[in-house]
Amino acid sequence: MGIAKYLLTTLNLIMRVAKTVTKFLKFITLSITVWFLAACSDDIIQEPSIENPTAAQILGNPNYPAFSYGGYRGKSREVAPSQEQLIEDLKILSAMGVKVLRTYNTSQFPLAPDLLAAIRVLKNADPNFEMYVMLGAWVEAQGSWRHGTDHHKGDIEKNTAEIETAVALANEYPDIVKVIAVGNEAMVQWAVNYFVYPKTILKWVNYLQTLKSTGQLNSDIWITSSDNYESWGGGSSVYHTEDLVSLINAVDFLSVHTYPYHDSFYNQDFWGVLPAEEGLSKQEMIQATMKRAVKYAQSQYQGVADYVTSLGIDKPIHIGEAGWASSDSAAYGASGSKASDEYKQKWFYHYMREWTDQVGMSLFYFEVFDEQWKDASDGGGSENHFGLIRLNNEVKYTLWDLVDDGSLSGLTRDNRPLVKSYGGDLTAMLDDVLNPPFKSTMPVRKITSVNDSVAPGQVITANTYVVSNRDLDPNASTDMSYPSAILKLIPWEGTVSIQMSPQGIIEIATRTSDWWGTSLEFQADVGENLSQFKSGYLHFDIRGDNTISFNIGFQTGRFLNGDQINSLLPFGKGTDYPLSDQWRRYKLPISLFRNDSEMIDVTGILSLLSQSPGNKEHIYIKNIYYTQK
Repeated sequence: MGIAKYLLTTLNLIMRVAKTVTKFLKFITLSITVWFLAACSDDIIQEPSIENPTAAQILGNPNYPAFSYGGYRGKSREVAPSQEQLIEDLKILSAMGVKVLRTYNTSQFPLAPDLLAAIRVLKNADPNFEMYVMLGAWVEAQGSWRHGTDHHKGDIEKNTAEIETAVALANEYPDIVKVIAVGNEAMVQWAVNYFVYPKTILKWVNYLQTLKSTGQLNSDIWITSSDNYESWGGGSSVYHTEDLVSLINAVDFLSVHTYPYHDSFYNQDFWGVLPAEEGLSKQEMIQATMKRAVKYAQSQYQGVADYVTSLGIDKPIHIGEAGWASSDSAAYGASGSKASDEYKQKWFYHYMREWTDQVGMSLFYFEVFDEQWKDASDGGGSENHFGLIRLNNEVKYTLWDLVDDGSLSGLTRDNRPLVKSYGGDLTAMLDDVLNPPFKSTMPVRKITSVNDSVAPGQVITANTYVVSNRDLDPNASTDMSYPSAILKLIPWEGTVSIQMSPQGIIEIATRTSDWWGTSLEFQADVGENLSQFKSGYLHFDIRGDNTISFNIGFQTGRFLNGDQINSLLPFGKGTDYPLSDQWRRYKLPISLFRNDSEMIDVTGILSLLSQSPGNKEHIYIKNIYYTQK
């Protein structure tokens, strides 16, 4: 018995040592595997995850790549994806390494509830399946999408339904819903059809935070609002309000949107090939340009961060939306900023992921799949082409590597396999790539000749106020002045294209729309004080299509403040001032324009507005200036 006991004890000891060695070897193997994956990964990382992680553990963690998700196939959101379609999409997303999705509505459309149910089905089938959701609740103003919108009030019925549905879904799926976002670009004031002021968002954020504190909502859920960088204080000071400060204090983190893609047309400071780069290959020129696009996005993020810091507040900031379209029929395509193609899309995605992963920030990239409801009237419109996978199941260049390495093998969308765009022909893809415009020849969308000796709001006393005229030289001896701030050439709601040629000619091209408008907008918190010019004249040269009709003049006040006055004169077809293909010079008394203001707050230095449909017509204007006599 003694020998047997000794042998048994020895055997147990050997087994314990063996288990310890096995655990150690598993640990070493896992560590090497994690290191190898991290070292070999490029844009999408897939590593072992935390069991039932919280929002605090997910956000900013590069092991949890995030995307915005819609999944709609048709030209209307009234037809939502089926559960089978959602499960197909989720399998594709999981194969890409994606672990966090952002949605946009809860009650108005069924996608979010159906998506959560589909995730639950996959989790029940495979306990290792991971997908978490930042649940968006849509918020809009009272009377949105129609005349008379009250931006100071929220639509109480719709907004309440969205928030209450978000709460119910978060409580039903606590293992999946990790964030609730109150509103999507709901505070940015160019969303003229539906935006609200921060107090409306603050109301609902506070409501959700109260539910967390009283145990009616999981205390680990983070609450935010997902909005444009300017809405978070990173741009114009018009957004710097007490309510915004209260909102920043109330949210758990800031979800910030940045879109250099759109500003390749609207604000081109960062865009285009620098003179020193003109001798590079097309690919090298594009990569250099895309690096600047990401630096531009970083500057918008930094604007928000600096504003939050200036308030003495410490809150995490993540990128709630950023993306790059692969195609566009107008402003961002071959006839515009030349920003749209698969090659630029790939490098924007790569550089954005690289930056956000390095600094520990989440990026909800927009988006995985193309959706055609966003611009149902124009199939070629950029809004339909932000996805990395087309509706015809072509995988765009960004994700070609995942086809090559077999990650997407066997997966289908609408029961059809995924295939590379261009049939995988790199040369054919590059042939379609648009070279960014050269800075040296690019048209401009800003007038930057500024008189720094005059502050915005200060009375302009010079006899001549030169907006754009190459023959006039404002200086002290000529009794002339430039504007006291930069003028941006703003197309209203994308209804026109407007730019200035190197020769100083402003070119306006209308698009297909029910109305159109544009303005040379004064970039300051107050408008230009042109009160001395009320009895004077507006001068300009103009030519264009003889079929076009519109109103031209100036604006005072601001639409969003409710004090805007349009001082406009009918021009073009059917008026006393028809256009032709020949230049005609005008000296128009200010008294001809509707002029109910004292011209002390001129925000639209030259504005054009038409209630007639746009029909791809053209106007050219040059030599613009005001005189007191």
